[in-house]
Amino acid sequence: MARRASERRFTVFSLAFLDVMSCGFGAVVLIFLIINHRIDDDSPSVDRELLAEVRKLDFQLAEGERHLADLVRELEARRKRLRDARGRLAATRAETDQRSDEAESTEARARAEQERIRALEADIAERDQEVQRLRAAEQASQGRDRREVVGEGDRQYLTGLFVGGRHVLIAVDASASMLDATIVQVLRRRNMEPARQLAAPKWQRAQRIVEWLAAQVPIDSNFQIAVFGAEAEFLLPSRTWHEATDANALDDALGALAERLPAGGTNLDALVDAILGMSPRPDNVFLITDGLPTRSARAPRRAAVSGRERVRLFTAAASRLPQDIPINPILLPLEGDPQASSGYWGLAVRTGGTYMSPSEDWP
Repeated sequence: MARRASERRFTVFSLAFLDVMSCGFGAVVLIFLIINHRIDDDSPSVDRELLAEVRKLDFQLAEGERHLADLVRELEARRKRLRDARGRLAATRAETDQRSDEAESTEARARAEQERIRALEADIAERDQEVQRLRAAEQASQGRDRREVVGEGDRQYLTGLFVGGRHVLIAVDASASMLDATIVQVLRRRNMEPARQLAAPKWQRAQRIVEWLAAQVPIDSNFQIAVFGAEAEFLLPSRTWHEATDANALDDALGALAERLPAGGTNLDALVDAILGMSPRPDNVFLITDGLPTRSARAPRRAAVSGRERVRLFTAAASRLPQDIPINPILLPLEGDPQASSGYWGLAVRTGGTYMSPSEDWP
């Protein structure tokens, strides 16, 4: 009984759970209705003019952005053209500088050429004066030759011999063989007194040839006369060149040659050494001889020299001669040397000279 009494005890919270939930849901619905009503009340009305203005502004903004993109592209294009123009300007400036340098160089060359022309004109004027002086000297000497050659007939028919050049050397063989054309007569004359040796016809003829050649040397040239036997020597002092108009020098050389006794062997090597030692070297050489050499710089081991040995001596000496100096051999007669003519002819051809074997009445 007591238990039942306790179970029927009064409880303060007598609302059911469903009632509580219903009240809460109703409150939520009420709040939602209140809020929604306020939103409907606060929402503004649409203004068509403002909307049109906004749309217009949006269109203008889009157009402005498009125009801006076009302007940006045009700006880039103009910047590119500017860069290209600057590049062309730099290239033009470089080309201008180069052409300016070339112009300065051309102007310098032109000035140098003008100086050269003036120097040449001065040299020409000086040479004209020298030519006039030489012509006056030639007229004063009353003849073309520097020395008068006396004899019968006109000896200028030997037109193949060119007596020219700036430095002319006349070399004459002064060996014992120049006393005569035969070996027997050479031996006889070699044992005669000096006066009869100097009067030998062959030696006198060699002297006349030297005189004739010296008379044909151009008046604006220089000359020198050399003799060679066992050794070579110059008839004018110290290997120097002398002007063709120097009559005293020519007289001294011919006087020394007239007093020279032909003696000893023929040493062509000695003459080659003398030619190579001249400064400047001759540009035309006249070689008066009668045969191939019989010795070299070394003393001969025996008195007789074979024909083969003479050819060897000639070949060795001729090979040392410069190829740009014309050698003009004038070969006088001598028996027992048949290879001399072909040897000296070959030397003349190789050096661009003229070979002569003149007749007995020349010069």
